[in-house]
Amino acid sequence: MLYSSAENWLKAPHKRVMLFGMSGLGKTYLSNILRASGNWFHYSVDYRIGTRYMGEHIVDNFKAEAMKNPFLADLLRSDSIFIGSNITFDNLSPLSTYLGKPGDPAKGGIAFEEYLIRQHQHRDAEIAAMADTVPFIQRAQQIYGYDSFVCDTSGSMVEVVNPEDENDPVMSALAPHVLPVWIKGNDSHTEELVKRFSQAPKPMYYQEGFLKNVWAEYLSLRSVTPDQVDPDDFIRWGYRQLLSHRLPRYRAIADQWGVTVDATDVSKIRTVDDFNALIAQALT
Repeated sequence: MLYSSAENWLKAPHKRVMLFGMSGLGKTYLSNILRASGNWFHYSVDYRIGTRYMGEHIVDNFKAEAMKNPFLADLLRSDSIFIGSNITFDNLSPLSTYLGKPGDPAKGGIAFEEYLIRQHQHRDAEIAAMADTVPFIQRAQQIYGYDSFVCDTSGSMVEVVNPEDENDPVMSALAPHVLPVWIKGNDSHTEELVKRFSQAPKPMYYQEGFLKNVWAEYLSLRSVTPDQVDPDDFIRWGYRQLLSHRLPRYRAIADQWGVTVDATDVSKIRTVDDFNALIAQALT
């Protein structure tokens, strides 16, 4: 690991961490606290995905919807209006909207085959955005003068890492530069995470094999055809399966390359000193 002990961490002039875990457990919450201190650069993987790597896909999707309206279609064809994505660190809705939900088009769903295509696009973007962490560490220090760096990962990063492979290309590139910190939830968090996800779904990447299995299982359980699927019901049901699927993968990543902190302890953090003490405790 980048920091071999609590003392090594506390004395380090440049603190660099990668926060990972399910969305909603505190990654961005901690990142905002660190950034607000004025000495930490906040690199959001989801923001990078939505702007650098998926931006054109997102805007093209907006335009396709606008073209269904004759009034807007004429304005678009004549370059009289501009359509863009206002994605932010705290608002990833444009990316979520593009990724979509498979199921009945009348209920806002898209064909499962199209959903798979967008999932593949997201996977490529996720890997590229994770790889950008290292050059952003250098940019943050050389251009902006930030001594410390926090990589706020997507909850889906666990799907593009093979935690059983100590030479995994994604983690092998990152581990020498950041301390991976798993924010671990418990059973009491599950229902709250599902509730939050239902109200405001965040960008989600599913491994193709897992996704096909849960899709087939859902169709069988509900006795429906693909075009009869309620998109919201499937995405909520699939998210529950995903929680169980990801837990051992997160744990394996922490065991192989990093440390673990409890989401309950994370919720009590108010300052950078609190954060530093939490990481020191985890290293101990």
